[in-house]
Amino acid sequence: MTTVLAPMEGTAVGLAAVPDPVFSAGMVGPGTAIDPLRGPGKAVAPIAGKIMKLHPHAYVIVGDDGKGVLVHLGIDTVQLKGAGFQLLAAEGDRVSAGQPVVAWDPSAIEAGGRSPVCPVVALDALSEELTGVAEGTVHVGDELFSWG
Repeated sequence: MTTVLAPMEGTAVGLAAVPDPVFSAGMVGPGTAIDPLRGPGKAVAPIAGKIMKLHPHAYVIVGDDGKGVLVHLGIDTVQLKGAGFQLLAAEGDRVSAGQPVVAWDPSAIEAGGRSPVCPVVALDALSEELTGVAEGTVHVGDELFSWG
């Protein structure tokens, strides 16, 4: 069983609330989304493992069990080409759950006309494999969902 922790503080709103059809329809995979608190903050590793992909706006961490979790910071943020994001880790790093990966400011994303909502997706999973999906207020390190 893999326990995925909240990578930021905010409100768990579910993937259906993501203003992007690829995420909201679950095409990337099942999971949930967090509407983050506004203001500068850090997005942390939701599981322990290796950072397999790291972009300023998104990262994938794969645990020792081979399960991968995608954290996407806002919607259409790839268009920012890294502006407003600061990498705090490197691709290939091993991280602990809760370790900061990217510093960013959701309010700046929103001020630029983009949604700061953050999908947290269990890659290569089936929706029925997820249990205990959080709703409402979440703090960094709270259980977001379990998988497996």
